[in-house]
Amino acid sequence: MPSKRGRSGPPSEEIMLSRMRDWRAEHESDLTPDSLDDEDVVLPDARAINLILRVGELMLASGEGTEAVSEAMLSLSVAFDLPRSEVSVTFTSISLSTHPGGDSPPVTGERVVRRRTLDYYRVNELHKLVQKAALGLLELEDAGARLEQIRRDPMPYPNWMIAVGFGLIASSASLMVGGGVIVATVAFLATVLGDRTSVMLAKRGVAEFYQMAAAATVAASIGVGLLWVSTTMELGLQAGAIITGNIMALLPGRPLVATVQDGISGSYVSAAARLLETFFILGAIVSGVGAVAYTAMRLGTGMELENLPSAGTSLEFPVLVGAAGIAMAFAISLAVPPKMLPTIGAMGVMIWVIYAGLRSLLEVPPVVGTLVGAVAVGVVGHWMARHTRRPVLPYLIPSIAPLLPGSILYRGLIEITQGSPLEGMLSLAEAIVVALALGAGVNLGGELVRAFQRGGLAGAGMRSRPAARRTRGGY
Repeated sequence: MPSKRGRSGPPSEEIMLSRMRDWRAEHESDLTPDSLDDEDVVLPDARAINLILRVGELMLASGEGTEAVSEAMLSLSVAFDLPRSEVSVTFTSISLSTHPGGDSPPVTGERVVRRRTLDYYRVNELHKLVQKAALGLLELEDAGARLEQIRRDPMPYPNWMIAVGFGLIASSASLMVGGGVIVATVAFLATVLGDRTSVMLAKRGVAEFYQMAAAATVAASIGVGLLWVSTTMELGLQAGAIITGNIMALLPGRPLVATVQDGISGSYVSAAARLLETFFILGAIVSGVGAVAYTAMRLGTGMELENLPSAGTSLEFPVLVGAAGIAMAFAISLAVPPKMLPTIGAMGVMIWVIYAGLRSLLEVPPVVGTLVGAVAVGVVGHWMARHTRRPVLPYLIPSIAPLLPGSILYRGLIEITQGSPLEGMLSLAEAIVVALALGAGVNLGGELVRAFQRGGLAGAGMRSRPAARRTRGGY
């Protein structure tokens, strides 16, 4: 494709955003089928179709939301002159259709996402690629070369550090709920061992549900073993914090946020699929921990409701360190770029301080405190994403980790195994409500920012957002 948009040098951010909006508005008609009877027939470039599909596939497989993937693909279709493009993105597949006009048939391509690995490093790099291409700073050949480089680039952390990240989530959570150094160390080892067990099962072709259940079972068994030792030898260790920490490491924070995000943006098929994924993960955790808890109760290991670990509303220094540690460890496990870790740690402390402060001062229910804290993180995360020109999910997903309902879920399982099924089901329902409040809160924060900003990933303003179009009433 001949170069039509040469640049002498990189413009400032404001000029770039202005050009994005102008370019998108000028070519908006190319995204709709209003001009199908045009006499001029321009055959679409197969290389551009392939590139856009591959970018969308990698973004979706790396953990980006459905709306952002659709917006990125549409922006690339405009940037590379694909006429009258339509994009469809679901939970497992993406398709792109472009109509040359006249009597020519449409050209449609599709790719299926068979394997998803959360990798926010690649999401960040793909956002940069889309922004440059939409601004006319990257031609088709250069964009293809850059995509190949992104696919080949190693993650910012080695594989062993990703595994260590899961262990650090559990140890930080154990420290946060008062487990102490010994318990936090055992929680780290138990979670890493559970993660390696799930990796071994994955290599043998075992379904992911059973991988998660096995990881939960292994870590919970170690926690129960330490609890038995502590009770027998009267060590006074909060061994239950090991199970709480492992639950926190396994809870599906990313699918939870994406479920609410896709539902609000109008992608109901993807939202339903992600919600089902979330409940399957929760089911695996409940199955593994529940089986171990039931066995422990039958053996009389001393698992009492009064002794269950919980951070409550404490603002002590170890709790704040644990909140920051959970957030940054989650970020490492999601391959978030290292430069973002301090900001994410501060946001993890912020959401806990807001939650604990509201519950202590105003005595609000846990759901209300969770919702307010999540909204604050959503606002700050979206502002940071716009300020740094990065995707927003690497800020949001790790930052909500300190409020994931690990303690509530653990309490519900113990109540069920102790013969109080009604109280246990209520606790499990509370855990689900708290989790949904987290997802809804961070998305509400993003909507508040969006209402007062112009431009999006590639210049899509407020009017061009499909989720903002009214389905009832009039303007």
